Amino acid sequence: MPPRLDRGLFVTGTGTEVGKTVVACAIAAELAGRGERVSVFKPVITGLAETQDGPPDHERLRASARSRQSLADIAPYEFDPPVSPHLAAEHAGVTIEPHSLRAAAHAAGSAGDVLVAEGVGGLMVPLTRDYLVRDLAADLGLPLVVAAPPGLGTISHTMLTVECARAAGLKVQAVVLTPWPAKPTEMQRSNRETIGRLADVEVAALPDLNLKRTPFEPPPHLPVERWVAPRAVRAAA
Repeated sequence: MPPRLDRGLFVTGTGTEVGKTVVACAIAAELAGRGERVSVFKPVITGLAETQDGPPDHERLRASARSRQSLADIAPYEFDPPVSPHLAAEHAGVTIEPHSLRAAAHAAGSAGDVLVAEGVGGLMVPLTRDYLVRDLAADLGLPLVVAAPPGLGTISHTMLTVECARAAGLKVQAVVLTPWPAKPTEMQRSNRETIGRLADVEVAALPDLNLKRTPFEPPPHLPVERWVAPRAVRAAA
């Protein structure tokens, strides 16, 4: 198995359609705006046959990171049906190989100084019949950022995701609640405070971003410098 990646973040979510791509794109854009050479990765994309509001996830990630990676290098497996990756692969007669995913992630990581990887659905989504998103995150060794909605039910869903990650030895750097309204309700403010206190984790908030416009205007502001390891200091030649 390749060694763990040195520098980057793995963005997961508390489920499907909870803002994971928004958070991953915002992180990539924030890092690129700070002068980082950012590469991006998403192991599998499904649902390409659906009518989409804008470009697919790997195109959004590439634009946000200002990356020159090919789409095939960003997402090595693409499927049309909006189903779990393992089922989409079975329908297509394709075998998803964990070692190929790991190798593709490392190749993507070598394209930049920092890698932003986005998972598929939540941590327990099967990429193959017996290899989960959580397994890939653990193999890559990147710290996690969890995307979650700010409304009712998010405390339990987020806590379950954090506990699931930590049970596998993953480090959770932050939770990002999105879309965070300009005037949050008492419940939303309480959800943010409660998750931070019970999970002992930083909880950031991200407003609704227009993924059709990257770079974002206005740009996102996330404290990525606290989440990503500092750049390695290169010895003088």
